[in-house]
Amino acid sequence: MTECVHNCTSTYARKQGYNWTKKHWYEHVPKSVETNKGGKVTILWNQQVQTDRTIPNNKPDIIIRDNEKGICMLIDVAISGDRNVIKKEAEKILKYKELTIKIQRMWNSKTKVIPVIIGATGTISKSCRKYVSNIPGNHEVKELQKKAILGTAHILRKVLM
Repeated sequence: MTECVHNCTSTYARKQGYNWTKKHWYEHVPKSVETNKGGKVTILWNQQVQTDRTIPNNKPDIIIRDNEKGICMLIDVAISGDRNVIKKEAEKILKYKELTIKIQRMWNSKTKVIPVIIGATGTISKSCRKYVSNIPGNHEVKELQKKAILGTAHILRKVLM
């Protein structure tokens, strides 16, 4: 699922000077650090943020740092039980609060946490569409829901057969 969100940012990344050739999200193997030609935008995947003091939650799934606009987005993706979608969303925002403050000071950029939480059967919170629309690139919530449901079906097929 994280690879899918990372690949969906390819439209935005191509505009910024990246060269991605993969057509499908499941073929995409993200590099840990992607930087465009001018160094204006950096996409970090599964990387720790080094700070001057220890912060326990310093490794979001995707970090998009746009130096030109002065924006940094911490994207954390999760598939949870259907009943816990709203609770998990709040957990993700609180989890990276300290890191958000630290990044704002270190990188001098406006930083926000974007939780992408989808239930195992595709349920989403009311605010999920708003969060997904904040991620640069071409994203459709229904595609993310579809991937979550297919992943759940795959797991169930393996367990039950």
